[in-house]
Order: sequence, then C-alpha cells, then structure tokens
Amino acid sequence: MDIEDLAERILSGERRALARGITLVESGRADHRSMARDLIDRLRCAGREAMRIGLSGTPGVGKSTFIESFGMMLVAQGLRVAVLAVDPSSARSGGSILGDKTRMERLSRHPGAFIRPSPSQTHLGGVARRTREAIDLCEAAGFDVVLIETVGVGQSETVVAEMSDLFMLLLAPAGGDELQGVKRGIMEAADMILVNKADGDLKSAATRTCADYAGALRLLRKRAQDPEGFPKALTVSAALENGLDSAWAEMRALQAWRRENGHFARRRAEQARFWFEAEVREGLLARLRREPVKGAMAAFAARVEAGEITAAAAADELLATYLGESLPA
Repeated sequence: MDIEDLAERILSGERRALARGITLVESGRADHRSMARDLIDRLRCAGREAMRIGLSGTPGVGKSTFIESFGMMLVAQGLRVAVLAVDPSSARSGGSILGDKTRMERLSRHPGAFIRPSPSQTHLGGVARRTREAIDLCEAAGFDVVLIETVGVGQSETVVAEMSDLFMLLLAPAGGDELQGVKRGIMEAADMILVNKADGDLKSAATRTCADYAGALRLLRKRAQDPEGFPKALTVSAALENGLDSAWAEMRALQAWRRENGHFARRRAEQARFWFEAEVREGLLARLRREPVKGAMAAFAARVEAGEITAAAAADELLATYLGESLPA
C-alpha cells in the first residue's frame, strides 16, 4: 500500500480513499498499525480542524433520525458532514449489524456527507478504539463537521466526550420520573441535552421533560469552560426537523465562546493526553496477552482456581515477574 498516495487522495477529499484509510486504522495487524501511524503523521501536517460533535442517547430515542435530519440541514448550508456511527458488537461472536448507513438513506446518498459504521468490538465507552484516529482522517479530508454516534447511554459512554468538542445527550419524552434513567456522570459530561420527539401528542411531555432536565443541569456545578446559560436543555423534533436550527446556533455559539476564551485549545490538549495514557494502558494489556505471559497467566489462573493462591497475590507476582519490580500492595 502506497501511504503517500493514500494520504494525498484523502487530502483531496476522495471518499473512497478516506474509507480505505479508516479501514487501515481500524486494523489490529502490526504492519497495518505501523502504516496507520505513518498515514496519520502525514495527514496531521495539513492542520485541518472540524467541529467534533459527540452524540449519545437511550435506545429508541431517534439518534439515527436526528443525525440524518441534522446532517441534511448542515449539508444544505454548504457544509461537509462526516458521521462515524458505532454499532454494538456481540460479546460472544464479535459480530455487528452495522445498520446505521441503511437508517440514514437520504444522508448517505448526499455528495457532501460521508457515513462510516464501525463495530464497537466490545470496547467500553460506546466508541470503537480507533474512532479517534478515524476523526483525524475525516478532518484531513476536509469535512467541516464530524458527528460521532455512540452505541447507547451509560456511565462508560462519557468517554466520547474525550474525543469531541461538543457532547450532545439526546433524550425522548417518557412517562414517570425521566431523571431516573440517566446517570449523573453523563449528565455532567453533556454540553447540551436535546429532548427529541417534541411533536404531536408528545410535544407537551417533551416540554415538561426539557424543563426537568434544565432544572437538573442548574443543580450541577457550573463548569469553567461554559458561558452563562450552559449546559442547557432544548426540545427538537428530528422527524419534523423542528428546532434543529436553534440547536445548531447554540452549538456554534458555545464553540465560538470556548475558542475565544482559550478553552478549545486547552481541551484538545487534555484529550491528547487522555488518549496517550489510554494507548499506554492498551499496549500493556496487549503485552499481557502475548506469550510467554499468556502461558504464565494460565498457570496462575489454575492455581487461583485451585485455591493455592489469592487472585491479588497471583496478579502481583505475575506483574512483578514481567515488569521487573515489586508492586505496592
């Protein structure tokens, strides 16, 4: 594979080359990882930036409908939009349906949009491990907005905030106490809550739900990187395409304020550090899965199962052997 040629084609905005580049960075093969690093280094020199928007939400909330309607609005304004939609993988088989492209039929056909479904491969955080590198490729290809859709909502989904500039939490009107269904961690990470399906019989319920979440957001500590009034809750209807322009205006206003006040650059630097540390952890775990460590782990596991040694003592002895030092208790 000619990495220099692939990089040039991605920089020129060729969609097929972008798809091929993402396939390369998603590969776990050692030779592909080396080529992927070379590719990203070449593309990084272009210095292109897109607005990265993370989106999470409860199942059935209408994430795909929202992304298609929102994306169609953006491309109508002349913006180029990339969608990285992460589908949940089976913990047993590793398989994934990857159906987002079929659910966004209009957007997938638009020349100004690019949709890439990827399997989560059981990676925590609702995003594939290489989604962050796929974002780099989309930016290099000249896309103005990159939407990162996570597999669902939960404590681990907050990791998408570590690769996006703005994190949207999409919710639907529901009966009973809506606030019970959402964890505080993801509420604190969200820059904006969008209550979807605010139309028809659900319009009044959506308004009440929005008010509930707006009150909850006020109880959370105001973040230094937010201007007055943020984070905030808004109502939208993706099906009727209502409220999308207002939500987009709020996103741009928040992004502009953060840039003007230095929070944007600081946040991206913090994210770079976060992913460096994540790569170190992943690298250490990968080494533990190799021989001869893998064989030693199996031997220690058998001793733990037999009750000859505790799990903590076995782990300490194994790590001390292969890291060359004793670990603190």
